[in-house]
Amino acid sequence: MKNDPLKLLKDKPKIINIGLEHFYHELKRQGVDVVHVVWKPKPRLERDLEDILEKIL
Repeated sequence: MKNDPLKLLKDKPKIINIGLEHFYHELKRQGVDVVHVVWKPKPRLERDLEDILEKIL
């Protein structure tokens, strides 16, 4: 079986949405096959506070 690059253009897109839930709802409303992943970047603390927390935990 040969890979057909045009198949990407013929098939409905399948989307993985990461982060903003609004995009997920808009795509879903338009009938797009979409999955939403809840993700938030790790909050950055000041380095000295990170060191203190690391010692406590």
